[in-house]
Amino acid sequence: MKIQNAFRIGLVGTLGVGVGLLILTSIATLSTIITYIGAALFLALGLDPAISWLERRGLPRWAAILIVMTGVGLLVAALVLAVVPIIVDQVGQLVEELPRIIARVNSEDWIEALKQQFPQVPIDEINAQVTNGINDFFTNPDKLSELAGGVLQVAVAIGAGVFAVVIVFILTLYFAAALNTMKRATYQLVPASKRARFADLTEQITQSVGRYVLGQVSLAAINGVLSFVFLSIIQAPFPAVLAFLAFFFSLIPLVGTLTGSVLIVLVCLIPGLGSPLTALVAAIYYVVYMQVEAYILSPRVMNRAVKVPGALVVIAALAGGSLLGILGALIAIPVAAAALLIIKQVVIPRQNEL
Repeated sequence: MKIQNAFRIGLVGTLGVGVGLLILTSIATLSTIITYIGAALFLALGLDPAISWLERRGLPRWAAILIVMTGVGLLVAALVLAVVPIIVDQVGQLVEELPRIIARVNSEDWIEALKQQFPQVPIDEINAQVTNGINDFFTNPDKLSELAGGVLQVAVAIGAGVFAVVIVFILTLYFAAALNTMKRATYQLVPASKRARFADLTEQITQSVGRYVLGQVSLAAINGVLSFVFLSIIQAPFPAVLAFLAFFFSLIPLVGTLTGSVLIVLVCLIPGLGSPLTALVAAIYYVVYMQVEAYILSPRVMNRAVKVPGALVVIAALAGGSLLGILGALIAIPVAAAALLIIKQVVIPRQNEL
């Protein structure tokens, strides 16, 4: 078969490939900005139920947004002012305790106990390697310069994090104000015959995402507060820091509470900080708490969100975390819920009609 205008076909094909590569390169370059937009839209959907509730009470939307955003800002400020000084103080105490902890770990009694506990493990070789590594780190000028560079990178990362929080907050404010307008504009892009169905599905998805965000943050806050109270009672090491870890990890659905609990129990086992008894009590508490959360708190808090099977929650959280970190793990569950909703209400009915 003879190809007519081969140059034109090749040129069009090359331009198509070039445009595709340009689009992919642009997406990669703008990945940070896209992440900010996704986080802000996610938070705006999470705050929308509270804003809508105030609107139903007779307040104009701008006033409802102002009240909700002011409340969130005051809550975050109060949390920072209450928790950050304690965390800084306790981290400072941890840094001061590090030499004593290292000395206790390297003590003869500790080494002998490990040898008796694990006779097949070369404890002396491991201890020698760790000790040599620490001594080499503190005596080598190149290592110290790398440490200084790492500290500078941490400071830059903290500054970038603060900038990201400010940008996300501003975008969240704009998205919350224009959410209804954005949805109506999106509806206009759908054919009129399918617009009502599309609008109904969109409202279900956005409401489910909003309820999910509020529910997950509420569960994380409950875990953080209860952890701080319990860890303070049993005199666990650095209860504020550990409670913050419990709150932070609980934001990750299903696996987050378990991960945070394991880390807290391991910290309670560190010689010089905790004790086996403290770790055992903490482990028992978190086992009981996870049962209470799974069978009492979570069903009540998340009762109006779209239900997602447990296996799909784990897969979605792992995939989202691999792609976008913590933000991806948070967004993955609502995305999976939205996909399930579309499959149940659109794909399956259409297949049943064939």
